[in-house]
Amino acid sequence: MASLGIGLHLNRKRGAARNGAVERRNLLTVCRFSVKTLLDRSCFETIDDSSPEFTNFVSILEHILSHRLKGQTTWFGYESPRTFWDYMRVACSKVPHSCIRSIESMENVRSSRAKGRAWIRVVLMEKRLSEYISSALRDFKTTRRFYEDGAIMLGEEAGLLADTLIGLNTIDFSFCLKGEGLDGSCPAVIDYTPYLKFTQNADSISSDEEEMRTLGSSGSESSTPDKMATAASIFTEQSSLVSKCKRLEQKYRMALEQKGYLEELVRLREAQLSEAVSRNKALQQSLADTHLSHTLEKEQLEYIILELQDQLDEEQRFAVQTRADSPSDQSVAVSRRPGGERCCLGHAPVQEEDGTVGGEEFPESGAAVCGHEPLPDVSRAVTHTQPRDQAGQRTLATPR
Repeated sequence: MASLGIGLHLNRKRGAARNGAVERRNLLTVCRFSVKTLLDRSCFETIDDSSPEFTNFVSILEHILSHRLKGQTTWFGYESPRTFWDYMRVACSKVPHSCIRSIESMENVRSSRAKGRAWIRVVLMEKRLSEYISSALRDFKTTRRFYEDGAIMLGEEAGLLADTLIGLNTIDFSFCLKGEGLDGSCPAVIDYTPYLKFTQNADSISSDEEEMRTLGSSGSESSTPDKMATAASIFTEQSSLVSKCKRLEQKYRMALEQKGYLEELVRLREAQLSEAVSRNKALQQSLADTHLSHTLEKEQLEYIILELQDQLDEEQRFAVQTRADSPSDQSVAVSRRPGGERCCLGHAPVQEEDGTVGGEEFPESGAAVCGHEPLPDVSRAVTHTQPRDQAGQRTLATPR
């Protein structure tokens, strides 16, 4: 009995693990399909609350965010249910420029589920749904506190979910936050029929024509088998042609939109190329003008340097010539005559009692010598150096 109980327990555990894995895989698969259908629909019309693809996507996202969400334990030990808004409100509080506070202050949205649905619409219009999900997943402590083991938000699939939702940033959504879509009284239900596609095998015993023939014969016994077969074949051909036409029309519209986008991109690149070419020509012209001006300035500076060098050489030669022409030492003698003559500077000599003048004895020749410094010989031509005039010629001072 003990072994039987252990076996049943293991079977239940395996069954629960298998069910959880299948549930996670189903939700993530239909979420990926719903994102693709939204991208396809956005090529032809604006996505709003009336779009069935959007309604189904919101339902899938609510199921993913609510998967294995823990309840809130009260003071009395009871566990009250939570919604994914309670988790997002805490985990996304540190997102820059967050819309959490604005949604909390909305007057027409009261319930927690309605606020969560309003949050989904706001972040989709802001093109930041993937950013919020990634920020919430980085806060692993908060995520662990709100979700049980086996939840999608705690598994590796959560990162894939955030990557999948990046594609929605290319869609322009338009929602009214006062519509019926924010009603928090009814739970979200997923419609799986748009994502189910059954392809019949060619070796199958039963076929659509035989089923239509069987249904027709049971509905009207008076009809002949040939007429029913013809009607069934016509119906199947018509339905296949209609589906093919729809697919071709969709492909044609997508190709047309891609063609318009590529043409606009080519025009933009051509405009940028022409602007770059004109800017390059202007820069080359400016470079040539700068090079020419620098060359002229260089030539002018070289000419000025040569002229200054010539002037410096001429000044040096003139100074050497001046030093060579000037006498080294000369003295001026003044004859002493009766009555006393003035010295070289015009001072009257003073006759002393002992026959000396100014303390100096006169030689026997009667020449009196003053005590002043000897003056240069004025009998020769005296040159006086003057600065150059504006014409660069030297001027000689006229001796007085």
